[in-house]
Amino acid sequence: MRYVVSLGGNALGNNAEEQKILVSNVAKYIVKLMKDGHEVVIVHGNGPQVGMINNAFSEAQNVPDMPFPECGAMSQGYIGFHLQNALQNELKAQGVKRNVATVVTQVVVDKNDPLFQNPSKPVGTFYSKEEAEQIAKEKGYTMKEDAGRGYRRVVPSPLPIDIEEKEIISTLVKNGDVVICAGGGGIPVIKEGQKLVGIAAVIDKDYASALVAELVEADYLVILTAIDNVCINYKQPNEKKLGKVSVDEIKEYLKGDYFAKGSMYPKVNACVKFLSRCKGKTAIIAALENAALAFEEKSGTIIR
Repeated sequence: MRYVVSLGGNALGNNAEEQKILVSNVAKYIVKLMKDGHEVVIVHGNGPQVGMINNAFSEAQNVPDMPFPECGAMSQGYIGFHLQNALQNELKAQGVKRNVATVVTQVVVDKNDPLFQNPSKPVGTFYSKEEAEQIAKEKGYTMKEDAGRGYRRVVPSPLPIDIEEKEIISTLVKNGDVVICAGGGGIPVIKEGQKLVGIAAVIDKDYASALVAELVEADYLVILTAIDNVCINYKQPNEKKLGKVSVDEIKEYLKGDYFAKGSMYPKVNACVKFLSRCKGKTAIIAALENAALAFEEKSGTIIR
């Protein structure tokens, strides 16, 4: 089987040291998949990390601000390094010979996408309401409440159309190599004539993961995040965890106001997009720490 494994940025810890520990743990599960004969492509989020990089440049004295496309590229580099290094170490430890490559990935978006007019993608640190209002006043950022966890800066999140490096990714996968790509949803670029030009935005990594899964003809799209199940009426007295569900059932839930737009909604919607385009496949949303069980369809929300 071919798996596209999508790792949430919020599930990778609050700093580089935490991230290295967490990716070392998940590497064990992924290498087990490889030992069982499966192929793996990895996509990761970068919401907290790209926000951290952007904030560092914004707050540093006598240092120019760094544009968002370049911040995205930096996050692809250092998160990709952690994943690549952890996988290589684990492959050696388990005696598995497999190449691992991180592909700095440009993802094409439509410059006329109406989502540019409605910033919605949370990035960076969580703040209190008072702190968020002060930051918005000082820097002109758009700040929004994020699923009951605090306030964060939001930036435009256009939908991915195409992946510039798709042929390279496909070639590596066909060769049996482990590919880390479309980190943070990819570096957003628009077409201007024959040129690709970076643009200030963050592509949702879940939608990018669904596009990668479609392009590499994956059997499974597995989204690993901070919680183990998709829930209806999340954190309410009538909360309901979803186990095994059909695409049609999930589509009905999407019509209602059941999922937070900045967190669970894009995960669920991305799974629906993948399954609608690729018949007979499976999508799973589960907690990072339960990855081994999720790969065996023994944990998380399983959508067919």
